[in-house]
This record gives sequence, structure tokens and C-alpha cells, in this order.
Amino acid sequence: MNTPLSDSGSASGSLARHPGFQRFWGARVLASLSFQMLAVAMGWHIYALTKSAFALGLVGLAQFLPMFLLTLVVGHVADRYDRRRIAAVCQSIECAAALTFACGTFGGWLSAPIIYALAACVGAARAFESPAISSLLPGVVPRAKLPNATAWSTSATQTAQILGPALGGLLYGVGAGAAYLACTISFALAAVLSSNIRLHTKPASRAPVTLESVFSGIAFIRSQPVILGALSLDLFAVLFGGATALLPIFARDILHAGPLELGLLRSASAVGALTGTIWLAHFPLRRRPGLAMFGGVIVFGFATIAFGLSHNIVVSLIALAVLGASDVVSVVVRSSLVQLRTPNETLGRVSAVNSLFIGTSNQLGEFESGLTAGWWGAQPAVLVGGVATICVALVWMRLFPALRDTRSLEREPEPATAAAN
Repeated sequence: MNTPLSDSGSASGSLARHPGFQRFWGARVLASLSFQMLAVAMGWHIYALTKSAFALGLVGLAQFLPMFLLTLVVGHVADRYDRRRIAAVCQSIECAAALTFACGTFGGWLSAPIIYALAACVGAARAFESPAISSLLPGVVPRAKLPNATAWSTSATQTAQILGPALGGLLYGVGAGAAYLACTISFALAAVLSSNIRLHTKPASRAPVTLESVFSGIAFIRSQPVILGALSLDLFAVLFGGATALLPIFARDILHAGPLELGLLRSASAVGALTGTIWLAHFPLRRRPGLAMFGGVIVFGFATIAFGLSHNIVVSLIALAVLGASDVVSVVVRSSLVQLRTPNETLGRVSAVNSLFIGTSNQLGEFESGLTAGWWGAQPAVLVGGVATICVALVWMRLFPALRDTRSLEREPEPATAAAN
């Protein structure tokens, strides 16, 4: 890595005192916290209503479809308008959706079709929010601090993924309406923080809308084999290996637990991820980040298999923690590659495609998990997914040697340029 981050303690300290980054980090924590609480509540609620693994998968599909359909639009919006306002508006919409969940619960009219419709609204809002937030960070902190800021920004998400599911499960145990109200408040606070983030650079200028500019994010990624390899590796690994959508089934039918234990299971992977994030923030990946990413994906696959075989909640929690720690390597490498190798004027469109890959692996992965669990059962579906993840990593090492052999998160010089220098 070319970025001078050897003094990680001072870098972390300066970020902690950076007012723009403080608000950015706080907004990201609160928004992620809200979404994680909402995911637990929706999952347990829909499974309680339907007792169907397929119905659980449909929640993920309902969130994925708007993201897929809006990908080209949201990237251009993120590059043409103030990314802070976009994030604040989206979080306000999510706040309204959570409030509707609460009203429907208290009023007794919240049915499965309404849950799917509200999940689609949340998915549409997150489709705009994700690239806006992701592409905002280079304007919040100087470029020299970007890899460190990316790691700490990832820790914001992981912190929320620890606290959110556990808190959501606890509140759902008190009452579903209480969980939805907590989501409403947290989304509202996130919107306030997002609208008040300070930037050290001006927002990107509004480039004219052309067909070429709309597709420029996809064209850029296709021209960068390292970024394309990282995005597609993460896509297929999590698509096949994601067991999150099936956690209500594992908690209720296999581990014989309740909503609080479901929250702990969803938190376990984030505990491992946060541990890995803090480690990477203090000890950045200076050499062979691509190889580290492949190793993390393979460990992710083995941890998924261990979780699928487990009938003990302690073993399941440990397996999920290892799964989260290994996954964060992929997250940090992929995010850093996108941030450091993409020009700021197209970062929103590239981040939108990145968000589509993430949404495909997460939300569509939930649908895939629900579908295969409906066919084969929850445990066989998870085991097959873990094996498929390992196979994907091994195949991608052959398909994308540029990613496997890359030695820096920064853009590397072409061989001819390097020889001339």
C-alpha cells in the first residue's frame, strides 16, 4: 500500500477528532443499526405468519428487485447531486417505512403482502442511499487517510450488525411494535446527521446526462480486472454462502431458541467482523491484498459448513463469528479498491454497481437460500452453499490472476510505464 499509514494510532486519533468523519460514522452506525433491527423484526414476523422458508426468501427478493431496476439511475443521481441530501432523504423514507410497520403492528393489519411491499420500499431507498454514502467518504477525509477511514467506516456497519440484531431480537421479544418504533427513531437520527456532514472538498459537478455517462460505471469496472474480480468474487461467494436468511429457521427449529437468540446469532458474525475490522484498521493490508481476499473467502466457506453442521448454539455462534471475521477481509479489500482506483467524478456510478453486487449477494442470496431450503431443508442448503463458496474462490483465482497477484490497493503502474521509470 502506498498510503502512509504506518502510524496507525495517530491516523485513527485524527479521524476520531474529524467532525465530518464523526457525523459520517454516526449516520452510518444509526442507519445500519436501524436496518439490522428491521431485518430481524421482518424475518421473525414473516416466519411467524407463514412458517415458510420460501416466504423468508421473498423478503430478500422484495428488497433486491428495486435495487436491480434502479442501479443505473441511482449511480447517476449520486454523481450529480449532493450525496449528503440523497442519504438524508433515503433515511427519511426508511423512517417512514419503519413507522408504517409499527402502525400496522399496533393496528393488527400488518400482513405478509404488506411486509413485502414495505420491504420493497426499504430496498428502493437503500438503492439510492448505498452509493451516495459509499461515494461520500472521499469528500469527507483527505485521500491519505482514506484506507484507514474505509476500515473504520466498515467498523461502523459491523458495530451496528452486532448491536442491531441483538437489540431488535430483544425488542421484538417485548413486542414487534417496540422494535419497529426503535427503527423509526434511529433512522430519523441518521437522517439528521447525514444532512449535516461536513465535506473538505466540493460536491462533484453536474455532468450532462448521456447514454454513455449512464453506463460509464459498468464500462469502468469492465476495464479494471482487479475491481471486476473483487466484486464478482464477493458476489458469488456470499450469494452461495449466505445463511443469514435462514437464521429464523435455525433458531426456532434446529437450535430450539427464541427471538433473543436469533438476534445473538445475527450479531455473532458482526462480532467477528468488527474484530477483523479493528485489526485491519491498525494493521492494514500492505502486501498481496488480493491473495488475502481469496483466503478470507475460503475460510468463509468452511465457517459456513461448520455452522450448517452445528446443533449447538455455542458452536453456531463461534462459526458465525469466524464467518464474519473472514468476510470483512473481502469487504475492506473490495471497498478500498473501489475508493482508491475510481475517479471521483464517476465514483457514484461505480459505487452503484458495487451496491448492486452487494445487494445481489445479500438480498438475492437470501432468496436463493430460502428457495434451496424449501427444496432440500435448511441444513443441506447451507452445507451446499459453503462448498460452492470454496469452489468459487478456487475458480476465481484462475480467472482473475490480476486480483490474485495485485500487490497494492492503489492503482499499480502499467509494466511499460514502470520500466520507463
